[in-house]
Amino acid sequence: MASAARRGSYDPYRNLNYAYDGSAVRILEEEEALQQPRPRVRPRHQQLVRPQVEVRPAGKVSLFAVAGFAAVLMMAALLLMSYVQLSAISSEIVSLNNEMTTLQSEEATLRARYELAYDLGAIEKAVTSDGSMSRPQAGQMVYVDLTEPDSVVIFGQEETGGSFLGSVEEIIGNILAYF
Repeated sequence: MASAARRGSYDPYRNLNYAYDGSAVRILEEEEALQQPRPRVRPRHQQLVRPQVEVRPAGKVSLFAVAGFAAVLMMAALLLMSYVQLSAISSEIVSLNNEMTTLQSEEATLRARYELAYDLGAIEKAVTSDGSMSRPQAGQMVYVDLTEPDSVVIFGQEETGGSFLGSVEEIIGNILAYF
């Protein structure tokens, strides 16, 4: 049994030659040197070549494109100038509002001082006491009747008639004056 176990077992050192020549480096014989595998040389990959693309020649600048860009630039400049004018007007409005507020307060102060300076009751007593002014009598009062329609006559001009044809001519003349 022991011989059967020996026959099927693997012995890695069985076929090796252990001839030691005193060197740590093993010298290969010619046969072994020929059998030694050579390093593989990888085939060079074919370099990718980009296809030559034909570039179209530079075109001329269109006159309409230049005019369009000029128009856009002009519009932008006008818009910028309008914003500048708007801000100037806005600041002017603010200053005028401040001035109006101060003038209104000054007006209220001056009206109060005016009313204090002139006492109408005292002035009436003074004028009526010396006789230079008196109250109107019943015969001196005149009443105006406003029941009739108003009309005004300007001297030196002819009074225009109320004809339909004249008023139509006047309306057409006024319309044509606008154009």
